[in-house]
Amino acid sequence: MKTTLTLATVGTLLGLTSATSYADSPLKSEDIFQLEYAASTQISPDGKKIVYERNSYDIMKDAPKRALWLYNVKSKEHYPLFSDQYTYSQPRWSPDGSKIAFTSNRSGSRQLHVYWVKQDKLAVLTQLPKAVNNITWSPDGQQIAFTMNVPQGKSEFAKSVKLPSKPKGAQWSEPVKVIDKARYQADGKGFIEPAFRHVFVIPANGGTPRQITQGDFQHYGPLAWTPDNQNLVFSSDHHPEWEYRTTESDLYKVSLKELTLTQLTDYPGREYNPTFSDKGDKLAFISRGNAPVPYVNGKLTLLSTKNNKRTTLTQDLDRSIADYQWSGKGDFVVQYDDHGKRVLAKVSSRGKIKSLLDDVSGTTLGRPYVSGNFTMANNGAIAFTQGHSHSPADVGYFYKGKKTTLTQLNQDLLATKTLGEVHELNYKSEFDGEHIQGWYITPPNFDKSKKYPLMVEIHGGPHLAYGPHFSAELQRYAAEGYVVVYVNYRGSTSYGERFALLLDGKYSSKEDFADHNSAVDALIEKGFIDEQNLFIAGGSAGGIATAYAIGLTDRFNAAAITKPVINWISKVLTADSYIGQIRNQFPGLPWENLAHYWQRSPLSLVGNVTTPSLIMTGELDRRTPMSESEQFYQALKLRKVDTVLIRVPGAPHGIAGRPSRMISKIEHTLAWFEMYKKPQAN
Repeated sequence: MKTTLTLATVGTLLGLTSATSYADSPLKSEDIFQLEYAASTQISPDGKKIVYERNSYDIMKDAPKRALWLYNVKSKEHYPLFSDQYTYSQPRWSPDGSKIAFTSNRSGSRQLHVYWVKQDKLAVLTQLPKAVNNITWSPDGQQIAFTMNVPQGKSEFAKSVKLPSKPKGAQWSEPVKVIDKARYQADGKGFIEPAFRHVFVIPANGGTPRQITQGDFQHYGPLAWTPDNQNLVFSSDHHPEWEYRTTESDLYKVSLKELTLTQLTDYPGREYNPTFSDKGDKLAFISRGNAPVPYVNGKLTLLSTKNNKRTTLTQDLDRSIADYQWSGKGDFVVQYDDHGKRVLAKVSSRGKIKSLLDDVSGTTLGRPYVSGNFTMANNGAIAFTQGHSHSPADVGYFYKGKKTTLTQLNQDLLATKTLGEVHELNYKSEFDGEHIQGWYITPPNFDKSKKYPLMVEIHGGPHLAYGPHFSAELQRYAAEGYVVVYVNYRGSTSYGERFALLLDGKYSSKEDFADHNSAVDALIEKGFIDEQNLFIAGGSAGGIATAYAIGLTDRFNAAAITKPVINWISKVLTADSYIGQIRNQFPGLPWENLAHYWQRSPLSLVGNVTTPSLIMTGELDRRTPMSESEQFYQALKLRKVDTVLIRVPGAPHGIAGRPSRMISKIEHTLAWFEMYKKPQAN
């Protein structure tokens, strides 16, 4: 973690005079290494303590650091549980609050550990070959369930191949890899070893993990114990063609004693994230339909274990439930996204909704995506990640209607920085008058009487959302004098199903371009934008939108296109997301609907492009493969349009996963735009 020094101490170390001022210092790229944020806030069952992941960066290793810290709500003590060279994650309190289970690589690989809080003792419970996920305590605290991938081994075909033996000392090439699964690659993992995710149980005081699910199927968490500690419930799809059914899964119950499997639900779509009421008479879960569309709301659903009567509690809420917890007397606290914010609300057993708070935020540092989590104690106290436009997540606490910020993880850094101000922007799209919400950041020490260059920054997804949240990337652009505008264009989440589906079968299109183009005009009308210096940038779906936009207009001086799709025909047949994407985003297979795929592709408009373009993609990206960027680069070079291709070695789709890569992305973009910035007219 950072060492906190007073400004006077820093001045002494650097040999600076007392007159030196840091208060007006803008955010610099090297400051990104000093940022921290709270994540996975876990409140103890009695509501008295909060354990959380404290995330920071190691500047020497260019890698994230993840420690576990504890906050005592009553005494206000705040101290590390585990903060060293190892990584810690997934903290989970035992039901009586005496122990904390978590995963860590302190034994050489990521294993399950248990920490006895009062005794200050630690034990490693497993020595497993694969990573442990979905840690779940049994109600009596005697067992811990988790999921883990179990390798399939060689297929029948691979085992049937007869190859000659290699002579002793011979140097042959590496053996071939036989691939026969529909899902054979994953971004960030490469070509994946065929494996099936199974459910395991281990005694909480140590012992041998026992696999309790069988078969060549995937078994997904979160997991739920029955109140009698005898069964576990999880989500899975046991259909013979489960690999192709990306929108289907049901709830199953497995008996720990007999290992018998019982199917609990069989509805169209997915049922997942199950939890039981205290008495076990009701099972709550999230359900979503299986319509072949790119976005469907998740609904909080209740199932009677006595008569199988199903009730949808959030039927009238046009938002997607992302998480929930029982709050007593059949009520729930739910989490969903609304107008660019992550909110918590109370839902009664009759479906009545009451808002609680709207500043769950701050667990992404790069761009201002909606993010964050919460947990709730038995007394109703809530711990959550609390962020805002000028700071990443701290630990927030909410009890009996009162909200408190318990930590100030970035006060030592951000108190010395002057950040850009975040302002809300509302306007109508020039395409059809659709209302669009967005935000813009003005540079530090902004003077509305002056003119500033404008940068449009477009979010990914497209079914994701930005909001008034902290963004290191966008603050850096503002620090260099840009007004930065970002909007939740049609297709974005947090506005309901209708708005999200406005891009169904239309991404990219003139429609989402109009939403961004209208944002430019709305800001120009405010009088402080230099119309001769307009720039556009975006990553992933935002990279697609950027590439498409410059095929429709030449109003931008330059573009920064990060990890884009350029040719949908080649993308869906080379990327890791092809199965679900083809079914839910396109009207059929590429060879059956060639014209539609081509119409959505920025490559179809490349003949119109004159905008100088920087293209940046990770060399290991399997979501939007490097071949997509290369197609656009070569096409623009053939047209003699100024362009540069930046390959990020070792990076998957999430380029900003390492701080130096985030910095490189920012600084290359700034340098590119500076090359095409025009002198301001007098």
